Amino acid sequence: MDNNDNGPVRTVIARCGVDYSGRLTAHLDPARRLLILKADGSVLVHSDGGSYKPLNWMNPPCTFKVQDPAPEEAQAGVTEIWLVRHTKTDDQLRIQIYEVLQDSTVELGPDPGLVKDGVEAHLQRLLAEQVGLVGDGLRLIQREYPTAIGPVDLLLRDPAGGTVAVEVKRRGEIDGVEQLTRYVALLDRDPALGPVRGVFAAQVIKPQARVLAEDRGLACLVLDYDAMRGLEDPGLRLF
Repeated sequence: MDNNDNGPVRTVIARCGVDYSGRLTAHLDPARRLLILKADGSVLVHSDGGSYKPLNWMNPPCTFKVQDPAPEEAQAGVTEIWLVRHTKTDDQLRIQIYEVLQDSTVELGPDPGLVKDGVEAHLQRLLAEQVGLVGDGLRLIQREYPTAIGPVDLLLRDPAGGTVAVEVKRRGEIDGVEQLTRYVALLDRDPALGPVRGVFAAQVIKPQARVLAEDRGLACLVLDYDAMRGLEDPGLRLF
């Protein structure tokens, strides 16, 4: 069967193995995992650890098919194969299902979207109007750029043709760095956007968050809210 961009969300808890092939290769040995098939066509593979970060995923547009296992796989206990293929890059996620423990489908309906803290939302809007603070020659592609794992606050195009993903926070902490890391990894898979670099922007960035961001190749931008509103001389610093 083929998946499409409309319909309910399906969650499956199953003992499964996973192989990803394409621009990178990855393998997961059989174990119990949570599989999420979203209405937008994305497929995510989660374990009990790692909090909200999936072990592997395929972002849309993609196709989803169920196939019979090869004889040697069937002999090893595989009951069916889920084949998820990206329609633009031909990356492939191959999930071997050994046992399904739970399978449910729910229509979530329209989502009103994330309502941000007033200052944080205003910071995002101001930075979208002042993208030169992030770097010279940048132009705004879109605010709240949608992805399979949530919207990127700002997506910018740099003069060299690459893309800059910006996560805006009032207080920059480790969870924000983790969030931006996931966005950059996902967006960088799209050949129309790559290479993608990330900028973590906040009024205050905690030392631990800065260390983690720099370790992951993300730039940190300290935002002066009053200066951005024109209340005092600009004092933003890109580290």
